Amino acid sequence: MTVVYLDLVFLLNAVVDYVLLRAAGRRAGEGLRRGRRALGAALGGLYAGAVFLPGFSFLALPPCKVGIAVLMLLCAYGSSRRLLRVSLVFFAVSAAFGGGVLALSLLGGRGLTVHNGVFYSALDLRLILLSAAACYAVLRLAFGRAAGHSPGELRSAVVRLGGRQVSLTALVDTGHTLTDPGSGAPVLVAEGERVSGLFPPGEAPGRAALADPVGPLEAMSGAPLARRMRLLPYRAVGVECGFLLAVRSDGVRVGGEDYGASLVALSPTPVSDGGGYSALIGA
Repeated sequence: MTVVYLDLVFLLNAVVDYVLLRAAGRRAGEGLRRGRRALGAALGGLYAGAVFLPGFSFLALPPCKVGIAVLMLLCAYGSSRRLLRVSLVFFAVSAAFGGGVLALSLLGGRGLTVHNGVFYSALDLRLILLSAAACYAVLRLAFGRAAGHSPGELRSAVVRLGGRQVSLTALVDTGHTLTDPGSGAPVLVAEGERVSGLFPPGEAPGRAALADPVGPLEAMSGAPLARRMRLLPYRAVGVECGFLLAVRSDGVRVGGEDYGASLVALSPTPVSDGGGYSALIGA
């Protein structure tokens, strides 16, 4: 008779689900709050424990498994416009992770039990976490190469403004030459929707204002942040002369480099066609 400890089942599956949700979001270019990923992971852990309870064996049926996976994704990324992309990556990462953990457990000479599709094992939790980290690293490298950018070109970026801050993934692009006309400092171009958290509630410029910023900027003249806002001229393929709405931040850090109180230009459209990053800065 096999004894199953529900607390271990919950902990093991919640940790695995969190890693999978984080890996999927990272690879799909979606970085929502940890709390939402933790909620989705906790839901997966509760489902795993429920499978072992008397009278709940129906939860092991394929429709239930797919349903709980969808609910986990909705908890973690339900408000994302990249939900479909994250979901596809999540299922791919889950399949790869399952194979990786099984291979490492066999190499370690210890048993891994999958009961009704739920992980339960006598493996040391540290080995499970090591397996997760190894699989995540391999998948990150594989997806990074597939996206056409080496890991060295992508940097984590933090923008601060008025006591608020947002975290982004930035591409260091040698072809990006937009600079501050006054100081010549590099300008971070970020997707406007991804930096809305820098503004007080209800004051973030919408997509229409970002697409045609001249009129809305004049209308913002009385707003507290008006002195930080300005129009930034730019040229791009298909655009001989256009304007981006820009805000003077309190600080920008990209990777280990501190750019200080730099301009952040707000793009009305995604800066990455594949969603792997949400900001650009010159090399």
